[in-house]
Amino acid sequence: MQRREFIKTASTAAGMAVSTSIFPSLAGAADAGSGMIYRTLGSTGEKVSALGLGGHHIGRPQLTEEEGITIVRTALDRGMNFLDNCWDYNNGVSEVRMGKALQDGYRQKAFLMTKIDGRTKESAAQQIDESLRRLQTDHVDLMQFHEVIRLEDPDLIFAEGGAMEAMLAAKQAGKVRYIGFTGHKDPVVHLRMLETAKAHNFHFDAVQMPLNVMDAHFRSFEEQVVPVLVREKIGILGMKCFGDPYILQSNTVEPLECLHYCLNLPVSVQITGIDSMKILDQAFEAAKTFRPMSQQQVAALLAKTAPAATVGKFELYKTTSHFDGTAHNPTWLG
Repeated sequence: MQRREFIKTASTAAGMAVSTSIFPSLAGAADAGSGMIYRTLGSTGEKVSALGLGGHHIGRPQLTEEEGITIVRTALDRGMNFLDNCWDYNNGVSEVRMGKALQDGYRQKAFLMTKIDGRTKESAAQQIDESLRRLQTDHVDLMQFHEVIRLEDPDLIFAEGGAMEAMLAAKQAGKVRYIGFTGHKDPVVHLRMLETAKAHNFHFDAVQMPLNVMDAHFRSFEEQVVPVLVREKIGILGMKCFGDPYILQSNTVEPLECLHYCLNLPVSVQITGIDSMKILDQAFEAAKTFRPMSQQQVAALLAKTAPAATVGKFELYKTTSHFDGTAHNPTWLG
């Protein structure tokens, strides 16, 4: 990366830091007991924890079902109310475990989000209903179109007989409260999805994307997509804070630095994978110790990661197909 380009990126990130501290709805309020920060989800008015629990990790085979359930319930008891999941995570195990965790009154504590892969009305409707059965609930608070990573995905979703028809029918039936989309490949695809939605007179409630200390340097969602979402008052959901987990393997930053950087952005929620009580404690420690960062602090952190970040070496979800579940399983698209 040329010095001029780096300064531009660092300035952009620093500007985001300032907007976080002066924009009341993004600054958030902390719980005196747990230290968890709460922010508003875009224009919905919903109060959500600034750190959310990633659904993939709780369904991974190295965790027992009991351990996964305990992590979810402990997070909710301590005030982390935003729960992430997806129809395809661990072949449905993640949703099944979360559904069991949400019994005995825990559903009322959660702002529950899950995602579907279907691009046709039929496949999307089937996946929505299957997710609700696994999660043992009659509705989710936010349902998102998953892995919008191809330029043609927006056309398929908004086409006649496409997935949006199923999503709108589900919302009309009370199965879905809010609608969003996710993707991890390229900010150009996100921008095209937003443009396609506008052409169909549709306003998304939330959008999810990778946000971390390396994204600012390469094919940056922070630089290209986040300002659009702020302007349109769409809830910003960050993911891949640790690069799942390659950013930490770069040995350029510590976990708390990564989390603080993300919290310093105008995100409603930064979703993070949690597979142990130690990692759950780490998330709460990050929330409790977070303070808005100065431009100088942001620039210094980005300077540490710049040499490792310039070609996406540690953001494999952008540069390889390793994370593209729907590419490896095209039948999920319908």
